[in-house]
Amino acid sequence: MKNDKNTPLLLEKFLPYRLSYLSNIVSRRLAAIYGEKFGIAPPEWKVMAHLHRFPDISAADVAEKTALDKVAVSRAVNSLLDKGLIQRSYAQEDRRRSILNLTNKGGDIYRQIEPLVTEYETALLDALDDREKADLDRLISKLTIRAENSTDR
Repeated sequence: MKNDKNTPLLLEKFLPYRLSYLSNIVSRRLAAIYGEKFGIAPPEWKVMAHLHRFPDISAADVAEKTALDKVAVSRAVNSLLDKGLIQRSYAQEDRRRSILNLTNKGGDIYRQIEPLVTEYETALLDALDDREKADLDRLISKLTIRAENSTDR
């Protein structure tokens, strides 16, 4: 973490880099868990997880909830539609607004993946004691709020 304007940037201490690095490692490990057995890519998993939790939402809602760009969500949605894991219908009040849901097959696959990824999460968090877990949760929430509310430069 850089505190002094005269101190050179050390990438391995730069918080955005460290968060990205950790996220990339975790994402690769998770992708191996559900990718090898189920052929699901990370953006597809994120869409499926959100449709499981929030049925009847649009692709734009998924993009907002995942912080993925709309193109990545669109590609994931199209792939999941092709695989028969989600279905699309259209809102009666606005035929331009699509509504997405998991199919029975998509729900079955989600329910097989969920315990595998939560097991990985548990193993990862086993490095922390209960207080550290609570601190991590609080700090991630605090940084997320700050990042969401910061203006782009």
